[in-house]
Amino acid sequence: MSDELEEMNIQELEEDNKSRRINRKINKLEKELEKQNEKLEKALMDVEHWKNEYYRAYADTQNLRKSLEKDHNEAMRYRAIGFIEELLPVLDSFHAVLANEVDDPKLKNYLIGFQYVYRNLVSALEEEGVVEITVKEGDEFDPHTMNAIEAVEVEENPNKVVKVIAQGYKLFDRIIRPANVIVTKKKENEEENINSNEA
Repeated sequence: MSDELEEMNIQELEEDNKSRRINRKINKLEKELEKQNEKLEKALMDVEHWKNEYYRAYADTQNLRKSLEKDHNEAMRYRAIGFIEELLPVLDSFHAVLANEVDDPKLKNYLIGFQYVYRNLVSALEEEGVVEITVKEGDEFDPHTMNAIEAVEVEENPNKVVKVIAQGYKLFDRIIRPANVIVTKKKENEEENINSNEA
């Protein structure tokens, strides 16, 4: 019996050793699995981070593209502004010449030719988007489209245009030159001047 007992003990010891070896392997595999899970979690976080970076960079690129397109379109739209500024004295000269009345038939023929050239020039400018800011005597003064170069004192009706010196022009919605005008301003009473000087 002792041999049997001994043999059973040996078997139990072997099974016990086998069980410990298996437990050690399981523990080792669990630790390795835990490390791999941590690596996977870190990799997933990195993927999410770089995905967000990609979307941010893509959005920045799209915004830059839209901004550059807008700048390009605006540059193309207003490309002629410098040239038009150079033409304004020519238009002013046409206004001055065409405002005169002449009796001489030869001069009338010249005026007819000037009117034809003027209309063609204005038509070409209008096709490019140039619009004349039309101001007449008696209009209300608009500081957005007019430039008051002189003010005349009056008793009533201040801020009215008395005389148009030069018409204004704009290209689409951008003012190239405001209309130069002389406007009215309310006459200051001498008593108000004296009171303000005393204060």
